[in-house]
Amino acid sequence: MAGKENGNMIRVRGAREHNLKDISLDIPRDQLVVFTGVSGSGKSSLAFGTLYAEAQRRYLESVSPYARRLFNQMSVPEVDSIDGLPPAVALQQQRGGTSTRSSVGSVTTLSNLLRMLYSRAGDYPKGQSIIYAEGFSANTPEGACPECHGLGSVFEVTEKTMVPDPGLTIRERAVASWPLAWQGQNQRDILVSMGYNVDIPWKDLPAKDREWILFTEETPTVPVYPGLTPQETANAIKNKRTPDYMGTFIGAKPYVLKTFSSSQSELMKKRVSQYMISASCPLCHGKKLRKESLSVGFDGKDIAVLSGLSLSELSVIFKKYAVLQKGPQPEKQIVTQRICADILSRIEVMLELGLGYLSLERTTPTLSPGELQRLRLATQVHSNLFGVIYVLDEPSAGLHPSDTMALLGILDKLKNAGNSIFVVEHEIEVIKHADWIVDVGPGAGGNGGQILYSGPPDGLKSITNSTTASFLFDDQTPDIRTPRKATSQLSISGACRHNLKNVDVDFPLGVLTCVTGISGSGKSSLVSQVLVELVADGLGQKTDSGEERVEGPESTAIAPVEGKISGGLTEITRLVVVDQRPIGRTPRSNLATYTGLFDQVRKRFAETALARKRRYDAGRFSFNVAKGRCPHCLGEGFVMVELLFLPSVYTPCPTCNGSRYNPATLEVTYKDKNIAQILEMTVDQACDFFDEDPAVYRALDIVREVGLGYLRLGQAATELSGGEAQRIKLATELQKSQKGSSLYVLDEPTTGLHPSDVERLLVQLNKLADAGNTVVVVEHDMQVIAQSDWVIDIGPGAGENGGKILYSGPVEGLIKCKESKTAPFLSAYLRRDHK
Repeated sequence: MAGKENGNMIRVRGAREHNLKDISLDIPRDQLVVFTGVSGSGKSSLAFGTLYAEAQRRYLESVSPYARRLFNQMSVPEVDSIDGLPPAVALQQQRGGTSTRSSVGSVTTLSNLLRMLYSRAGDYPKGQSIIYAEGFSANTPEGACPECHGLGSVFEVTEKTMVPDPGLTIRERAVASWPLAWQGQNQRDILVSMGYNVDIPWKDLPAKDREWILFTEETPTVPVYPGLTPQETANAIKNKRTPDYMGTFIGAKPYVLKTFSSSQSELMKKRVSQYMISASCPLCHGKKLRKESLSVGFDGKDIAVLSGLSLSELSVIFKKYAVLQKGPQPEKQIVTQRICADILSRIEVMLELGLGYLSLERTTPTLSPGELQRLRLATQVHSNLFGVIYVLDEPSAGLHPSDTMALLGILDKLKNAGNSIFVVEHEIEVIKHADWIVDVGPGAGGNGGQILYSGPPDGLKSITNSTTASFLFDDQTPDIRTPRKATSQLSISGACRHNLKNVDVDFPLGVLTCVTGISGSGKSSLVSQVLVELVADGLGQKTDSGEERVEGPESTAIAPVEGKISGGLTEITRLVVVDQRPIGRTPRSNLATYTGLFDQVRKRFAETALARKRRYDAGRFSFNVAKGRCPHCLGEGFVMVELLFLPSVYTPCPTCNGSRYNPATLEVTYKDKNIAQILEMTVDQACDFFDEDPAVYRALDIVREVGLGYLRLGQAATELSGGEAQRIKLATELQKSQKGSSLYVLDEPTTGLHPSDVERLLVQLNKLADAGNTVVVVEHDMQVIAQSDWVIDIGPGAGENGGKILYSGPVEGLIKCKESKTAPFLSAYLRRDHK
C-alpha cells in the first residue's frame, strides 16, 4: 500500500530556484494542492518556477528543435531531480493582450462556434447564398466592413484638429500635427522653397493653399536652403545655387495617417492620434461586418447584436435551441441543436465562475487578470484533458466570496476528471478546501524558501512558526474599530458607466471607505472610472481611468463617463490613483529608481572621498548614463546570444558580469560596498545597511512596511507582479509629506497578499486616513472591509442585474442589508463562524 501511494507522488529533491533553500518534498498527484505562505516566501518559485517550468522543459525536449523555436523558452529550473511529474498546464495572472481584436469570444473559442451557427443554421434573406463561417468575422477580408476594415470606427483628420490655433504662422508651428524638431522645420523650409508664405497667420492664407498643405497626396521633391530668408531662398533657386539637400514634402493629413498605421514607435502613434477624431462607421454603424453578413439572423438577431449580449442573456437564448426541435428542415434542426448545446455547456461553466456579466465582444485589454484567468480555466474544463497538472496563480483574485465557492466547485470538477490541481493561494476559504497544503516560509525573500509543512490541512495546526496557520485556525472575534468621523462628503449625481445608470452616491471625506459587491456589480466602474475621471476633470489633473486604453489603429473611442460632482470637490486638492499597472516597461526601471531612493543612494556615493577626488558626480553612478555604465551591455547587465536553430538567450554580460557598471565606477565604495552590490540587496538588508542614514532609511522602511522587504533594490520592473507594483506606488506616496486633503483610490490592493501582509497594508491605509486624507478602496477582502469606516455596497447581482447602491453607511449596518451578497460573509467573518 505504501509503495502504491509512493508511486502516486511527485518527488522534488534539491530545489534552489530563487530563494528556495535546497528543499526536498513529496507532493501527491490527483489532489487539490494549495501552496501558501507570506508574499515573497517562495510559493511561486516552487509551483511555477520549479514544478511547472520543469514539466514544460521536458515537454519541449520531446519536440523538434524547429518547433521549440515557436515557444517561449523557459530557463532550466535549479533542482537536482523531480520524479513522477506529469505534463502541466499553467493558468497565470496576466493582463489581457493589447489588441482590441482579442475578445472574450476569441479567448473562449465561443466566437468560432457562433460563426459556425450563423453560417450553417442562420436565417438567410431569400435568394442570398450561404456565407462561410469566416464571413462572420470582422478579422477576415470576407467578413470585415469595407469602409472601416472591421474596426467599427473610422478616423477623421480635419483642419481643426491639425491646426488648433489658426492665428499662428506656419513658422510658429500652426500645423501642430507635423513632427517636432528638424522634421517639422524641414516641412516648413520645403514650403518656403515652393513659394508659400510661412510668416502670415494661417487663417490669412488662401483657402486653396491651406487645402493643399494639409490634404495633398502629392509628394514633390525640391531644393532646400535652411537658414535663408524666403527672399534669399527665392534668389538661390533662381540662380540654381547648389542646395543643402533635396527635401520631399508630405501633406499634414497623409503624415498623420502614415505614422498612425505604420510607425514602430508607440510614442509617435500616441502623438499623432490626438489629431484624429474617431467616429462610428457610417456603413456598418459600429458592427464591424459587411451588410451581407449582418443580414443573416438567429433568434431574430444579427451576429453583432448577439455578441453584445451578456453570457447570462445568451444562456437563456441557447437553452431554447439546445433541445432538438421538430420542423420542416430536420438537418438544420440537428445542426442548431448540436452547436447550441455545445455553446450552452461552455457558457454554463463561465456562469459558475461568476462571469455571466461579460459579453463575447468585451475586449481582453479591459479584463482584469483574474477575469482572464477564469475564462481560460473555463475553457480548460471543457477540454476534457486527463492526467495533467493544472498550476493556477491565485484564481480567487478579484472574486467575491460568493463566487469563490463556485470556483472551488470547478476545481473539484477538474480534479475528479483525473487531474492534479496545484494552486498558489492566500484566500483562507481556498486553503481550507485543499486536500494537501504546502506551506512555504517562514518569512519572505532570504527569510523564506523553506518548507514549513507539507500534508493534509489539519496537520498545519501544530506548526508554530507558520503565519498561515495562525489565520487558518484563528477563532478570535475581530474587533470593529471606532470609525472616524467624516469631515464632509464628495457627492456624485447622475453617474453612468457600463451598468451604472443615473447613480447618486456620497463618498465621506477624511475616512477609509470600502466599495464592495460581487464581481461585475459595478464597483470598478464607479470608483476607478466615474470617481477618478470626474475628480481628475474637476481638479484639472491628467490621469488614466481604470479602463484600459489601447494605442494604435485598432483602438476605438471609449465613451466618456456621465455624471457630475455636486459638492465637496473644494475639500480635495489632489487625486492619487494607486493602480496595478507596471511601474515601468523595461528592466531599466526598478524599485530604487521609481521610488526616488536611487537618487539618494547615488548622492552618498558621489560624496565619498574617492568620488570627490575623481570628480564623479551622482550621475556617474547611474547605469543609464554612458560615463558610469558598462560599455559592452550599455548598463543592461546582460547580452543577447544568437543561437543557430534555437531561440536567442540572454546571459550575464561577460564584461561586467551582470553588474551593469564599468570597473572605474565599481572601484568607488560606500561602507565597503560598491553601487552594484547595493542594488543586489533586498529592502530588508538595505534597511540594516542604511540604518544611520535617516533619508535613505525612511524611504526603505516604508517599502518594507507595505510588505515588500524581500524585493531587491535593483529588481527590474518587468519582474514585478501587479500587486507588487501597486504597493511600490503606495510606498512612494507614503514618503511624501501629507497635507491631509488628497483622495487616494485603490482597486483591490490585497491582490497577491497573505492575510499577515493585509494587516500591514491596513496600517498604511489607516495612516493616510489619520492624516486627514480620503481613502477609497474597491475590495472583496473581509479583513479590510471590517476595518473600514464606511461601506458602499453595490449590486445586487452582476452586469445588468447590478449597478445599484444597496447600502451606504458604517460597517455593522451592512450586515442587516438583506439584498447584499456581501452581508452574510461579513457577518460570518465578524462572528468567526466561517469555518
